Amino acid sequence: MQHYGAAAYQTTAKTVESPREREAALLIKAAASIQSVRDNWLEDAEALKTALTFNRKLWTIFMTSVTREDNALSAPIRQNIANLGIYILNETREILLDPVSPARLDPLININRQLAAGLRGN
Repeated sequence: MQHYGAAAYQTTAKTVESPREREAALLIKAAASIQSVRDNWLEDAEALKTALTFNRKLWTIFMTSVTREDNALSAPIRQNIANLGIYILNETREILLDPVSPARLDPLININRQLAAGLRGN
């Protein structure tokens, strides 16, 4: 029974939160997933792939959004987000090809957390 209540709450929360709040929540979710992999380094190789794939998809969406003609953000902000996205996609590829050290995940975690804080006004 509790499961139905939680599912209803999540559905309601998604409909009342702003796009900025939703973006922040997704960035925090991605950062938490990558942090979990970092904390449990090499215990589950599939978890690394799953976490980085989710983050890559999220950033692909952000990059697609900021490159659209109708995006309301200023050109410098759009360019900064696109540049971060390119960095994240390249770094993700490199980590997946050669997962040398958990410390390589730190920039991805930090960028997501910092951007989420900015979106939330913190």
